[in-house]
Amino acid sequence: MKKLFLLTVLFSALLITGCRPKDPAILKVFVRSSTNQLVNGAKVVVIGDQQSNPATLEFVDTSYTNSSGFTTVDMDQYFDTSGEENTTGYFDILVKSNNKEATGYTRCRINTTSVETIYLPN
Repeated sequence: MKKLFLLTVLFSALLITGCRPKDPAILKVFVRSSTNQLVNGAKVVVIGDQQSNPATLEFVDTSYTNSSGFTTVDMDQYFDTSGEENTTGYFDILVKSNNKEATGYTRCRINTTSVETIYLPN
C-alpha cells in the first residue's frame, strides 16, 4: 500500500511540473515625444535583423500605440516559425508619428517580455 501511494505521489508530482504553461514572448514598445510625453497613434514597425549574430529570421510586424502610448507585439509568431533551437531574436524598431521618425533596436527571448522605449525627435 505504501508503494502504491508513493508511486501515485511521484507520478502526480511529475505530471504537475511537466505541464507548466510557458509564458508568451512579448515585445512592448513605448513611444515618447521629445518632451517625454507618451504618444498615442504612433506607427511601430518591428523588423527582424538578418545581419545580427546569430542571424534573426525574416520577420515584419506593424502596429500602432494605444492611448497609453505603447503597443505590444506578439513575438510567439516569430519563435513558433523559427524552431526550438532559436531562442533569441534581434529586431530593428521603426517609429513614425506625424512627420517625426525614430529608430530603436531590441533583443527578444522566448517566454519573456522585452520592453523598449523610443523617443521621437523635436
